[in-house]
Amino acid sequence: MLAVVHLLGRLEPQRPVVQACTAGGHTLAPDQTANAALIVGTSVRRGLPARAGTIGIATAMQESRMRNIDYGDRDSLGMFQQRPSQGWGTPEQVMDPVYAVNTFYDHLVQVDGYPDMAVTDAAQAVQRSAFPQAYAQHEALARAFASALAGWTTADLTCTLTAREGTPDGVAQAASDRLARDLGVTGALRAASDGELAPDTAAALGAASGGSAVQVLTVDANALGTEVDRLAWAVAQSGVAAASETGVARVAVADRVWDRADGVWRELLDGEQPQPAGQVLLAP
Repeated sequence: MLAVVHLLGRLEPQRPVVQACTAGGHTLAPDQTANAALIVGTSVRRGLPARAGTIGIATAMQESRMRNIDYGDRDSLGMFQQRPSQGWGTPEQVMDPVYAVNTFYDHLVQVDGYPDMAVTDAAQAVQRSAFPQAYAQHEALARAFASALAGWTTADLTCTLTAREGTPDGVAQAASDRLARDLGVTGALRAASDGELAPDTAAALGAASGGSAVQVLTVDANALGTEVDRLAWAVAQSGVAAASETGVARVAVADRVWDRADGVWRELLDGEQPQPAGQVLLAP
């Protein structure tokens, strides 16, 4: 009887992976998380207070569920539902997420005292919504993701993703382009076979010598500012947040590694080396 049950269990199809990202006990879909990385990364790049990332995410969640939608009330468009008829830009501009996020922050920084305001009040000062208190319902989620994506909380943002399809070609370059867009930092892209990687790099990535060609992206957070340890975690968790789009499978920072296979931050295994201060590795 047990053998029959075991056989039936083996024949039962595996349940599909439910893709999701979490931070501070809150959950978003991978595409929403990637947009959150742009919102917070832009605030970091612009040197805005930590509160700005929380306000940005809460606003986008209320306006569009943090998705770049091409419809809305009257002529409202994009993540922040900006209206071309009200001077926010052309339809093409407000549908460009980079433009939309920067335009939102252009208006937010004109609000006197916004870092000390309630999130919903700061958002409303920019958006002029018919539902001024609605932004408050997203504050806890927004704070959790903003804190992780700005590096204030470490090893917190995780993503459960399906296995990457296709070859790793272009993964490191996609990650580099994404980090340059979101945080304004570029990394040193290195193409090498596993056997040619520097020993510390190979150990950090669990690479086996003599393997197939890989591309590894090394990012130095010193380019972002003086709070190097925090900014390294901002780069690392932004890399995880965008992994569904870039195909990144492993991120290493300090003494932690995020692996797409299990979706969590883990401690180093025997033989793996911690990253130098401020450095982040992203690999296929």
